[in-house]
Amino acid sequence: MSSSLNAVKVAILVADGFEQVEMCCPRKVLNENGATTHLISPNKDNVRGWNHLDWGEKFKVDVPLNMARPEYYDALLLPGGVMGMDALRMNQYAVDFVKSFFLSGKPVAAICHGPQILIDADVIIGRTLTSYSSIKHDLENAGAIWVDQEVVTNNGLVTSRTTDDLSAFANSMIKEFNMELHH
Repeated sequence: MSSSLNAVKVAILVADGFEQVEMCCPRKVLNENGATTHLISPNKDNVRGWNHLDWGEKFKVDVPLNMARPEYYDALLLPGGVMGMDALRMNQYAVDFVKSFFLSGKPVAAICHGPQILIDADVIIGRTLTSYSSIKHDLENAGAIWVDQEVVTNNGLVTSRTTDDLSAFANSMIKEFNMELHH
């Protein structure tokens, strides 16, 4: 599948406390498949990951959130991480940024706690998806149909549960981004 995503621009939305491996692994797969990825954050210079039980590495922010334009991107990746996702959910610009991908029919991939912001963006009513099990009821209460599967693809939205599902998540994300963008 190499070079299948040439010319595809993917926004990766994160805030301090995102789960590092849930950003790094899918980003590596996207880059290996020819995509251009931009790390977008409310932070201006660097954003800090979370590495399972403690702070992880700092990553260079490619585009500060207040300067990011959703129309520039073809797809969106939402890594998990409780702290990072809580920060993004409280940021109206982040919520609007996410919602714009759904309004324009662009594919979105979200893993672990990543789907939480979809509640605030009001884009999950009637959608079948999965996530980290602790947010199952939040998603169901917001109108989603939650299932316990390693990866779920539903009308342009790819979701997965945990880091254990990263391989299946990355494969489905590449397939969906490629299908949506080249049909």
